[in-house]
Amino acid sequence: MTHSSSRIETGGVRCRLVTRFVWKMVRPVLPILLLVLIGGVLVAQDAAAGTDGTPAKPAGNSGPEMPTDPIGIMKQLGWMGWVFLVPFVVATLIALWYTVERMVVLKRSRVIPKPFVERFLEHLRHGKLDRNSSLKLCEQSDSPIAAVFAHGVRKWGKSSVEVEQAIIDGGERQVSELRVHLRVLNGVATVTPLLGLLGTVLGMIQAFNDIATAGSMGKTEQLAVGISLALLTTACGLMIAIPTLIMYMFLSGRVDALVMEMDYLAQSVVQMISAEALTEQRQQRDSGGRSKRAV
Repeated sequence: MTHSSSRIETGGVRCRLVTRFVWKMVRPVLPILLLVLIGGVLVAQDAAAGTDGTPAKPAGNSGPEMPTDPIGIMKQLGWMGWVFLVPFVVATLIALWYTVERMVVLKRSRVIPKPFVERFLEHLRHGKLDRNSSLKLCEQSDSPIAAVFAHGVRKWGKSSVEVEQAIIDGGERQVSELRVHLRVLNGVATVTPLLGLLGTVLGMIQAFNDIATAGSMGKTEQLAVGISLALLTTACGLMIAIPTLIMYMFLSGRVDALVMEMDYLAQSVVQMISAEALTEQRQQRDSGGRSKRAV
């Protein structure tokens, strides 16, 4: 018994020594072995994939595939795709139409034509225009700045406060006309993301309902395709809203710049046609005439 027990103890010691030795040898290369094992699993999965590069579906899982062409996407979206397609197309056409229209209308050469402004102010400065001739010149120009000048000219010879108030009233009407269609662009930029969000919510509701009715909650592929298709409406809404908002901000800045320049030019007119300015010009002419006679 003593010999057998000693042999068992000796064998246990040898096993522990061998195990410890093997562990010391394997431990440094264990991460490499794990990487090799994982890589082998991935290679095996790639080999099981189809020849067209699409990953192989597990047995018994025939979930829908994500369409890539527009027609396929619309068919996959079903009624929701066609219902939301019309508002998006209409919003795009409206944004393009009014963007081009405002860019043409808000050209500086049309709002503040340089030849007219320079000629009008030059004639006023040298006293070559009276009330009737100034009104006639403004009517011939048919520009926003000419309309603002005409409101002031109708108060020719009045106090500077009355002339300036008349120009302010006329300027407000012209500013409203310059901004009239910018509200449409702002509306498109505001509404289209909301339409896209509504389509996404409805699409996700439909996707979850399809999963629930099919009794296939484990088929995550079907759920992923439904959600990705639903998110397309939000993407379409943002693709329309972002450029429209940029153009709205750009055109609003152009209107502000034109209004500031129109206000500066209108102040120059006030300083030349008000009662105070006409009296000062008359006194300067009289003093100039006396000096000439004295010479």
